[in-house]
Amino acid sequence: MPSRVLVVDDERLIRWSLEQTLVKSGCEVETAENGEAALAAVRREVPDVVLLDLRLPDLDGIQILRQIKDMQPNVQVIIMTAYADINTAVEAMRLGAYDYLSKPIDFENLEVTLRNALETRQLREKVEYLRETHSYPFHFDRIIGMSRPIRDVIALARKVSASGATTVLIQGESGTGKDLLAKALHYESERADEPFMEIACTAIPEALLESELFGHERGAFTDAKAQKKGLLELAHRGTIFLDEIGDMTPGLQAKLLHVLEEHRFRRLGGTKDIAVDMRVVAATNKELRSAVDEGTFRKDLYYRLQVVTITIPPLRERREDIPLLARHFLAHFSREFKKPPPRLSPEAERLLTAYDWPGNVRELRNVIERAMILEETGELLPVHLPSEITRLGGVAPAPVFMLPRTGIVLEEVERDFVRQALEQTRGNQTHAARLLHLTRDELRYRVKKFGLGRSNGDDELVN
Repeated sequence: MPSRVLVVDDERLIRWSLEQTLVKSGCEVETAENGEAALAAVRREVPDVVLLDLRLPDLDGIQILRQIKDMQPNVQVIIMTAYADINTAVEAMRLGAYDYLSKPIDFENLEVTLRNALETRQLREKVEYLRETHSYPFHFDRIIGMSRPIRDVIALARKVSASGATTVLIQGESGTGKDLLAKALHYESERADEPFMEIACTAIPEALLESELFGHERGAFTDAKAQKKGLLELAHRGTIFLDEIGDMTPGLQAKLLHVLEEHRFRRLGGTKDIAVDMRVVAATNKELRSAVDEGTFRKDLYYRLQVVTITIPPLRERREDIPLLARHFLAHFSREFKKPPPRLSPEAERLLTAYDWPGNVRELRNVIERAMILEETGELLPVHLPSEITRLGGVAPAPVFMLPRTGIVLEEVERDFVRQALEQTRGNQTHAARLLHLTRDELRYRVKKFGLGRSNGDDELVN
């Protein structure tokens, strides 16, 4: 697709020569002889680049630049100026112009500057696209749930996100979505365009975790062959998420407390303080108050962290959200597995809602993924659920058919159901097999076994 360039100059010959040159380079060109015409052209169809003369008969070039940038910040503006206006051109760059060219225009220099401006615009658009698509799943309106407990959590989190709070503690059992809430806190805040850094405090040796957080200078220890910035430094103006902070060692707890209070630290082996402006979001599935009483977590750090505490309720305390989450995951995995989203049967929904979900939302997600792999009929049924849900989920699955007190001959029941399935489908073995949750070969075996008919080589049964 050709790049669109708007040429703004009050001299007709300059407009014509620039247009001819740019068209030969493969650009779509529009021209304007004054500021009002230029602004109208930008409103009508956004150009990629504007070549703007500073001296126009109606409006000052700086005014036009400001208005273009207000309307379309990503449009690259290249100033065209006489030598006497260089200081003004420098001022224009401070206000957002990409570059300036001195008159008379050197067309080779113009070509290079234009190409660089277009590449800069494309790069910015890609960065914005990646930022938007990366942050899209991490907003409060993407958190699934309509129950009172989860709505209270979201309402509190919105207030915290919009506030200047620099320390937030998220509590909740494993699998409740603490990391999702931490990202929503970041991407809904004024820090959204700055880094979001995260690290798990579990199962990492103290020395390695300290190096990851604080960074190190060259020669700070045996393998420190080069300077390394830590996550605290990289999170400047953004957010750092410390997952499972309850597992952080006492030595690192003391150093983290110093950072929270002083907003500065030193790299390992360093001698200079590094000031940081960041929001610290810490999460834990432990009861920190008990850890303080047991002496495994510092009391002063605990009080520093709990200035703002958000507690995510376990799934068993918001059961009305379970069907919503189940359908959300059904839609998600149907896209991932490239198959139509199945219907959630009433009995499966009842079992899912009755189960206590010790693994919370993470466990529900895994159960739905497994069910999506197993189901082939367009409906998620109890048979697709794990036994701990159908048998131990608080409610035993209701029997599909009642066994008579006198008993039955199982083969006769099986024969009758195969016959009914064939009758309902007018002898179509593929459809009949689907009704009975059998493969076509399994159905054909039973048709032959029970003498219900003969195959004509296709899917039809001849009785």
